[in-house]
Amino acid sequence: MSELYDLYKRLGNADYGQAIGRIAPYFATIDPQFVALEPGYCEIVLRYTRAVQNHLGGIHAIAICNAAELVAGLATDVSIPARHRWIPVAMQVEYLAQARTDLHVSAHGRALDWSVLGRIAMPVQAVAIGGQKVLTGEITMQIAEKKV
Repeated sequence: MSELYDLYKRLGNADYGQAIGRIAPYFATIDPQFVALEPGYCEIVLRYTRAVQNHLGGIHAIAICNAAELVAGLATDVSIPARHRWIPVAMQVEYLAQARTDLHVSAHGRALDWSVLGRIAMPVQAVAIGGQKVLTGEITMQIAEKKV
């Protein structure tokens, strides 16, 4: 089992976001609130706070991308075989609307073949309260054998 998944199982949703922020400090800038983490899927809430707003009063696009990379990375980490490692190598996103509410940001990789090596594109999305999609995209992960 992934060390990050093991940590999630021990801490639960309430404390996992702070733990991830200590492991990878940049993710602490968005204060992720975890909803779910399981093989092929991760979901967080990105809260609509002053800390993540842009000059127009919406959630900054890069804060949403930060959240998307977080969920894609964690969904990848808990999905790949223990003998593999991963790193994000590309991100393609489309901004569909301003975000002026909390967002549910999720990665959807249940249909992906996690046993392969090479590049895997993880679908991501951000949905506002009320159901409006504000971002869709893919984060491409490079999957390789762990170095011994």
